Amino acid sequence: MSLLDERKSAIHLLRSGKSVSDTAKELDRSETWVRKWQERYAQEGWVGLNSRSNRPHHIPGETPEEVKAAIRKARSELEAEASSGKGLKYIGGQAIRTRLKEASITPLPSIPTIERVIRAAGMTRPYQQAEVPEVQYPHLKAENTQELMQVDIVPHYLKGGERVACFNAIDVVSRYPTGKAYSQRRSVDAEAFLIQAWKELGVPKYTQVDNEGCFSGGATHPNVLGKILRLALQVKTELVFSPVRHPQSNGFVERFHQDYDKHVWEDTYLASLEAVRLQADDFFDLYRKRPYSCLKEKSPLGVHNSPARIPEGVEITSEKRKLYEGKVHFIRKVLDDSIISVLNVAYPVPKAKSNEGVWATLSFKKSGAQLHVFDAAPDVTDRKLLASYPFQIAETVFSHDVSDDLP
Repeated sequence: MSLLDERKSAIHLLRSGKSVSDTAKELDRSETWVRKWQERYAQEGWVGLNSRSNRPHHIPGETPEEVKAAIRKARSELEAEASSGKGLKYIGGQAIRTRLKEASITPLPSIPTIERVIRAAGMTRPYQQAEVPEVQYPHLKAENTQELMQVDIVPHYLKGGERVACFNAIDVVSRYPTGKAYSQRRSVDAEAFLIQAWKELGVPKYTQVDNEGCFSGGATHPNVLGKILRLALQVKTELVFSPVRHPQSNGFVERFHQDYDKHVWEDTYLASLEAVRLQADDFFDLYRKRPYSCLKEKSPLGVHNSPARIPEGVEITSEKRKLYEGKVHFIRKVLDDSIISVLNVAYPVPKAKSNEGVWATLSFKKSGAQLHVFDAAPDVTDRKLLASYPFQIAETVFSHDVSDDLP
């Protein structure tokens, strides 16, 4: 869409009854811009929407025309590569700037300048505003690598209709990812993937997962201490269960799924699990090496620290793991009767309001186990304790200091 067509679209929308605010949002323009052309149209009609020719031939500080041309060319090349499946499918301002830097374009434009140029050339689409979640849940604010890793599963279908479960994990600070596809989403598959992820990314302070049965142990039995909970305690990471049916709380890995889907599955026909893994391995390798604006133009590979080793002897096992000292967390919504559900058991939280998000921590010690409910995440210094309950366990809790605790 040309600039003139865009101005005409603004007038069409206004004349159809839309407000200045709604018109600005639909065209991804400011309200000031809409009012300017609304006034020009009111004074001069359709002719008033044409550009004026009284501007100087050169404006000090304006992006040189040859740089604008290089920006448009880079965008066009990236679009063509994305459609052909070559490389990564990024075509935004950061990708364009990286391409210009590789071509030694000077002066190297900023990302906002690049976005203005491609928008003026009609090469962008308006952004969609995300919906604000209804419940405000507590969340961790990780600042260091290997502090918080988010894990999730995205389903896909092979050519022929067979369903596969694609496990992905990402360090929320370094954006360093890993993943692997499995034919099912059983607890043994989740166990295998988490061990792989911790070996590649290091064992973080917190590992966040959703409430799928393969992670939680299922929604049937009360106080179930499942395979993944026990595994997390053994490797000394604090497992965090996201709120039920609230993927926004696992937002970093959910956003990564979009990149994964686009580069691994879009425009491809994968006929086997092995084909999926090969395609994904190429994507992960490229993703880890690419610079990102959120990392100050560094790559995940360049930012992620050397991983801390997973404890020796931690492997996939069919045997029931011992319980070790440690913590497991649950981000939960307070229901209308002022209760929360933790491990399929209801706990009253009378000090919390209905429809409020709370943070519950289950602490395992050699002396026993306790459930504590707070109004905020553990990294908030002035959080309030809302409720406490003993948690009954009929087995021994082992210390990590005992050398023969590992199987």
